[in-house]
Amino acid sequence: MTGDVTLDIERGTAIWNDPSYDLATRVDALVAAMTLAEKVAQLYGVWVGASADGGEVAPHQHEMEEPADLDALLDVGLGQLTRPFGTAPVDPALGALSLLRTQQRIVAANRFGIPAVAHEECLAGFAAWGATAYPVPLSWGATFDPALIRRMAAAIGADLRRLGVHQGLAPVLDVVRDARWGRVEETLGEDPYLVGTVATAYVQGLESAGVVATLKHFVGYSASRAGRNLAPVGMGPRERADVMLPPFEMAIREGDARSVMHAYTDTDGVPSAADGPLLTGLLRDTWGFTGTVVADYFGIGFLHTLHGVAGSWGEAAGAALAAGVDVELPTVKTFGPPLHAALAAGQVPEELVDRAVRRVLLQKGQLGLLDVGWDPVPPALDGVDLADPEAVRGTVDLDPPVNRALAREVAERAVVLLRNDGVLPLARPARIAVVGPQAGNPTAVLGCYSFPVHVGSQHPETPVGIELPTLVEVLRREFPDSEVDVTAGASVDGPDTRGFAAAVEAARAADVVIAALGDRAGLFGRGTSGEGCDVESLALPGVQQHLLDELLDVGTPVVVVLVAGRPYALGRAVDEAAAIVQSFFPGEEGPGAIAGLLSGRVEPQGRLPVSVPRRTGGQPTTYLAARLGQASDVSNLDPTPAYGFGHGLAYTTFDWSELAVGRAAASTDGELRLAFTLRNTGGRWGSEVVQLYAHDPVASVVQPVQRLIGYRRVSLDAGASCRVEVTVPADLFSFTGRDGTRIVEPGELELRLAASSTDHRLTAAVTLHGPVRPVDHTRRMHPRFTVSPTDG
Repeated sequence: MTGDVTLDIERGTAIWNDPSYDLATRVDALVAAMTLAEKVAQLYGVWVGASADGGEVAPHQHEMEEPADLDALLDVGLGQLTRPFGTAPVDPALGALSLLRTQQRIVAANRFGIPAVAHEECLAGFAAWGATAYPVPLSWGATFDPALIRRMAAAIGADLRRLGVHQGLAPVLDVVRDARWGRVEETLGEDPYLVGTVATAYVQGLESAGVVATLKHFVGYSASRAGRNLAPVGMGPRERADVMLPPFEMAIREGDARSVMHAYTDTDGVPSAADGPLLTGLLRDTWGFTGTVVADYFGIGFLHTLHGVAGSWGEAAGAALAAGVDVELPTVKTFGPPLHAALAAGQVPEELVDRAVRRVLLQKGQLGLLDVGWDPVPPALDGVDLADPEAVRGTVDLDPPVNRALAREVAERAVVLLRNDGVLPLARPARIAVVGPQAGNPTAVLGCYSFPVHVGSQHPETPVGIELPTLVEVLRREFPDSEVDVTAGASVDGPDTRGFAAAVEAARAADVVIAALGDRAGLFGRGTSGEGCDVESLALPGVQQHLLDELLDVGTPVVVVLVAGRPYALGRAVDEAAAIVQSFFPGEEGPGAIAGLLSGRVEPQGRLPVSVPRRTGGQPTTYLAARLGQASDVSNLDPTPAYGFGHGLAYTTFDWSELAVGRAAASTDGELRLAFTLRNTGGRWGSEVVQLYAHDPVASVVQPVQRLIGYRRVSLDAGASCRVEVTVPADLFSFTGRDGTRIVEPGELELRLAASSTDHRLTAAVTLHGPVRPVDHTRRMHPRFTVSPTDG
């Protein structure tokens, strides 16, 4: 009966606390014993902030909601604790102590002794004071290196877990469709295959540390009209199926992600938070997902206040539960009294609560939170005198040398060399003028979800917590024999041009100019990049383009260094700058990575995860366009990029030759094979990214001119060569047909081996024969690359 505590008589232990029983049996017994109020309590979080002195957490006061009354809530239990470390600056060891004491209170208050799941943001590292600020996800995409991102995610997960955090709200799997959108920096790029492979690696890394990875935002958030945050999405079902969904499908199937966050947006009038065919029909019934679906912050309430598909908070709660949302975040609102009232009135079936709470408790069981004797002491506090907060303070280092080394590796792999007329690497110039708003700003390298920007900016009295050298400081160390002058010239987004004269004077006196330009990360209009920081065009913010043009007019070689959250049109610089270096908020080690590339200490290895536009107003467009989405005689607007997806130069050169097509024809369920020789023909070690694109010239529905279906990073010493063999399953040519079924069609095709989407090196004509073949979510998703050294 509900309310009874079921015991294993022989063991004297409640069945749900006994790990000798299978988890489903334990959870069924627990659900059967819970009251309705206790079940509902597992379905929401409370936004809290850790105590700076190690005491219990305190409810967070947010402008959108009143703080929750913990005393009134805890006797029936609590599902989640929202961002105990990511709400205000707190010493991480004392934050862990605060979380520990709060978990003790939660366990003691509810009769089943169930702890809460603690979750945190981790888009650019653990969003906590003093934690390593890694490059933003757009830089992860620029690495084209899933194995490296897997290692980074494992390190982030280890830091989360050792402080008592169970769930991380990352990665973002939104595919960029319009670079004006403010959250481009949080994405992995404009191609679904790149997004899927890198995001899956991140999921694998985070989950390997025992942390629940959360895929977001499901689905279509990045396709909002005009690139406006939360704006409606107008894409059709085919774009959704072939562009937006594959990254999520891959991360669930290959990454075993255990949580999904719904998107804020509505697609064709249906909000994701109330989309049952999406959250239940596709995600669970078709893909077999068994984890939890959590709400994006306040997203369930938005069904009532923003979307207008629910007439009350209770209706919003019922609609979300029916669709398949299990947990309300960040804090209790619709799943509190409004849901209880709707349940009492018979407007929401209790079976929906039972369905959601089973999923939540299964996940808590996987995390060990239902085991008898669960210990709230996190690994970071083992052996520490917990009775003395001052003895605890300072005992946890979230930015140790090993983390910084990993952040450096990611940053160095991610910085992209777009243009170089031979000026780079710099040959010991006597005088360097560093001009631009990014030159002397220590937080210029951080994205909007890094702790110093996301939270620390609201606490200017608190030290930043990590070492953040400026670009000019690092350049002075990198070029100790050069005189390095610095002048801002202008702010990131202000209209003031009074600094131009000093900038021009510095440029005239220098041997080379480094123009440090880009974005300021922020939230909801407080920056030029970040959540709610959308833009009208892809012109550089403020007067930076004007400043750049003034520098180009001087005649001194100008090296443009971009530290930004999105790609920007660069005007004359595309043709006139001596070199252009693109970085996407490269994190705390970013200045060193940039300086190393300029000096030649670091080999350029990054590739563009998004196209760089030639014109400021060509959006929305990406390389993943059909013929009529590209330059044509029927429109005067040319969307051809200045630098295409996948582009990136090196300080060495590579020759691609000796293409051999081992199998040029196959059935629609077969494989194609090809091979070629890659040779480093330059004078230094280098890394090439072999990109494989599919071109389908005639199909039953309009197709992109090309799409990435595989890639492999290959590193070679000077003069070395290798043979690269690729096996391509026919499944990789599949697309969504006219009836909504994913199919592989017979026909003549091309496989393009390329250095970028605009630099095809070798092309193989191939053929698929046989019947049209339906495929589903079990299809093969990757080609197989084999790299073998040759004699030269």
